[in-house]
Amino acid sequence: MRALVVYESMYGNTHVVATSIAAGLQSTHEVTLVPVTRATPELVARADLLVAGGPTHMHGTSSGASRRMAADTAHKRGSGLSMDPDADCPGIRGWLDGIGAGDALAVAFDTRFSGAAVLTGRASRAISQELKHHGYHLIEVPESFFVSKQNKLLAGEAERAYAWGARIGEDALSLTAAR
Repeated sequence: MRALVVYESMYGNTHVVATSIAAGLQSTHEVTLVPVTRATPELVARADLLVAGGPTHMHGTSSGASRRMAADTAHKRGSGLSMDPDADCPGIRGWLDGIGAGDALAVAFDTRFSGAAVLTGRASRAISQELKHHGYHLIEVPESFFVSKQNKLLAGEAERAYAWGARIGEDALSLTAAR
């Protein structure tokens, strides 16, 4: 089975999580990991499992304005933040708008501040809804991975993402066998 892991990342946290998820999936799937800019329609069409994620901005998926604000924050003197190499590309929201219809299995994830989702928001919910809207079959509830107020991935989150990737890989295999 082929899995495609697509991510948007501003400060690198979501990139680390996506890489860990992809590594967890490798025991059950042939995995391709790409930022949204390289998630072509051909790659999406070939995937049996689509894993999509991005950072939570202003309680949901990023927008052009929130991405500019994130870049401005990173460029401030003393911020301690650096931009992910693919951060200057369009975000997951725009990519999802143009994804087209599909019928593969899918899951969504996000990175967000630690705390109640009602207070922090969750990009993964909007990503899930868009995937479902386009005909993808969601196999798990959306998952969040946590960053600190300083926008650093919390300890243990990369390992948790690896374990989640392994679990969704097994789930996808079971569901495919049952189809």
